[in-house]
Amino acid sequence: MKKYLLTRKVGRKKWAGCLLIICLAMILLIRYSSLGITYNNVEKSYSSVGKSPKKQSVYGFFNDHPDINEGSKDVVDEYVKSHESKPVELVAFKEKPRLIDVEGLNDLYSSNNFSREESKALLTWGNMRFLLSRSDGLNGTAQGVKEAAIAWKDLVLFIEKGKATKASLDEKENEYCPYSVTAFNGSNIRIPCGLVEDSSITVIGIPDAKQESFQIELVGSKLPEETKPPIVLDYNVILPGENLTKDPLITQNTWNNESGWGTVEKCPDHGSTDVIKVDGLVKCNAKVFRNNIEEIANTTNSSNPKSTDVSNSSAYGTTNYPFVEGNPFTATLWAGIEGFHMTVNGRHETSFAYREKLEPWLVSGVNVIGGVDIISILAKGLPVSGDLDLGYDVEHLKAPATPKKRLVMLVGVFSTGNNFERRMALRKSWMQYEAVRSGEVAVRFFIGLDKNRQVNFELWKEAQAYGDIQLLPFVDYYSLLTLKTIAICIMGVKILPAKYVMKTDDDAFVRIGEVLSSLKGKDPNGLLYGGISFESAPHREKENKWYISPEEYPPPSYPPWAHGPGYIISRDIAKFIVQGHQERELMLFKLEDVAVGIWVEEFRRKGHKVQYVHDERFYNAGCESGYILAHYQNPRMVLCLWEKLQKEHEPNCCE
Repeated sequence: MKKYLLTRKVGRKKWAGCLLIICLAMILLIRYSSLGITYNNVEKSYSSVGKSPKKQSVYGFFNDHPDINEGSKDVVDEYVKSHESKPVELVAFKEKPRLIDVEGLNDLYSSNNFSREESKALLTWGNMRFLLSRSDGLNGTAQGVKEAAIAWKDLVLFIEKGKATKASLDEKENEYCPYSVTAFNGSNIRIPCGLVEDSSITVIGIPDAKQESFQIELVGSKLPEETKPPIVLDYNVILPGENLTKDPLITQNTWNNESGWGTVEKCPDHGSTDVIKVDGLVKCNAKVFRNNIEEIANTTNSSNPKSTDVSNSSAYGTTNYPFVEGNPFTATLWAGIEGFHMTVNGRHETSFAYREKLEPWLVSGVNVIGGVDIISILAKGLPVSGDLDLGYDVEHLKAPATPKKRLVMLVGVFSTGNNFERRMALRKSWMQYEAVRSGEVAVRFFIGLDKNRQVNFELWKEAQAYGDIQLLPFVDYYSLLTLKTIAICIMGVKILPAKYVMKTDDDAFVRIGEVLSSLKGKDPNGLLYGGISFESAPHREKENKWYISPEEYPPPSYPPWAHGPGYIISRDIAKFIVQGHQERELMLFKLEDVAVGIWVEEFRRKGHKVQYVHDERFYNAGCESGYILAHYQNPRMVLCLWEKLQKEHEPNCCE
C-alpha cells in the first residue's frame, strides 16, 4: 500500500510538472509571436574565413549577459523577451536638425546641358540635396560637398568641351589609366588614377647615412583651388648615422589642409605593436627592432678586438634593421583592405591603417626624398578603366530595360570611382543571372565623385556605356557611406520601385537566385534579412577603425543590425528610411550597416512589426561552401565563383 501511494504521489508530481512546462511553453510562444521576430538558423556571424559555427553553451544561456552572436535559438528567445520589456535605448534629437548653407552645394545643382539619356546616371542626384544640408550632417560632409562641386564643374566643362569639338567620348583614353608606371633613377612618379586594393609601389634604392633619413610620400590628388596636395602617407626612415649615433626608427603619418599633421605612429612603439593589427598584420615588427638593439649592444660592448674593427656598415649589416647604409633594399608598399603595408626585402615590417578622407583612391603620386640613392620606382596593380573597343559585347553587359511594374528587388552596390575592374567582374558574373537580365531584379552601382578628373571622366563614359551607375553629389569618402545607403533606398522607393531593397559591395559575390528563393514565403513587410548581429556595443577605443564616441552614440549597445557586405530590407522599411530623413526625424550615423539597424528599431518603436531573419550563409569575411554571399572576393575570384556555379551547379568556393 505504501508503495502504491508513493507511486501515485510521484505520478501526480510528474503530471503537475508536465502541466507547468506546457503552460510556460505556451506563454513563451505567445510572447515570442507578439514581437513578430523570426528566427531562422541563428548561429554565429563569422568574422573570419573558415570559422565553424559555435553553439551557445548551457552556461551561456543561463548567464546574465548572454552573447547573442553565439546564436542558439534559446538565446534569441531570451533576447526577445528582455527587449520586449526593455527596448534598446536610442538617441533622441534635442531639437530637430536644421537645413544650413553648405559651400558648393548650389554648384552641384546648377543646370547643365545633359540629354535625357545622359542624365540617367544622375537619377538619385536631385533627391540627395536634403541630406547634404543638414545641420547634423556626417563628419566630412561639408568637405565632400565642397570638393565635389569643384570636381563636378571641372568634369562638366571637360565633357562640354569634348562635345563642342565633336570629339567622341568613346575615344581611347586608357593611356591615362595604365596598369603600371615605372621610373628609373628618378625620385617621383605620377599615379594617374589612384590606387585600389592590391596596388603596390616598389622602391629599390641604397640608403645614404650622411643625410640621416629619407621619406617615401604618397601624395594625394590636388584640386585647382587647393594650395598644397594632401599626404596620404609619409613613410619616414631614420638612419642611425655614420657613427651609429641614432636609434633606428620608422615613423608614419598623414597631412591635409584641414587638420595638418595627424598623430605620428612610430616603430618601435613599445607595448602596442602586437595588439593593434591592420588586415591581420601587426603595425610594427617589434622583433626586428628588439633584435637590432640587442645586437648593436653586443657589438659595441664586446671585448673581442675583432668586433671593434668591424666597419659601421658591416656591423649594422648583421642586425635585423631593414635599411642599412650602403646596402641595396627593395621596399614594397601595398594597399590592403584596411591599410598600407610595407615589406622590405620580402619581410613584413610595418602596417598603417587608412585615415578618414585620406584613402588609397586619392593617391596621385609618389615622392622619395632625402638620404637614399634611387635605382627604380615601380607602381603596379593600378586601376585600368574598361576599354569599350576590346571586343566585349557591351549590349550583353548593359543594364536591361526595367519593366514599368514594380521590381522584385533593387540591388545597390557600393563602389568607388576607380574600381573599374571590380564592376566589370560583377557584370560578367552574378549580374548575368536570368532574374537580372529579364529586369525582375535591377542592379545599380552607387559612386561618389573622385578628386581626379581622369577618373571622373572614365566613370562618366562607363555610366553612359552600361547604364548601371548612379553618381552621387559628394566626394567618395569612407565617412559618408551612410549617404549611399539612403540613396539606394531613394532609388528603390521613388525611382525604380521594388518589393525588396538589397545593399552589397563591389567585392561581394551574390547568388541572386538563392536570395530570391529565400525570400519566397516570407512576409514582405518589416523584413531585415542577412547576417544579423543581435547584440553588440559601440567601440570606445580611439584606435579602433569603428570607434564611436559617447557624443556620437550615448547608449551602451546597438539594436540588431545586419552586416554590411549584404542585407535585404522590405519596401516599407526603405520607405520609412527615406521619409524619416526627408523630414529629419531619423539620425545620421557613420556606420552604415549599424545605422540601418538603428532605423529599423525606430520603425519597430512606431508600432510596426519587424522580422529579423538571420541567415548564416551571408559570409561577411570570405567564402564557405553553400554561401548565399561571399565577401572579400577580388575580380579573379568573382569570375571563378561564377564559372564554378555554371559548371558544377553547386555553391563551392574557389581555392
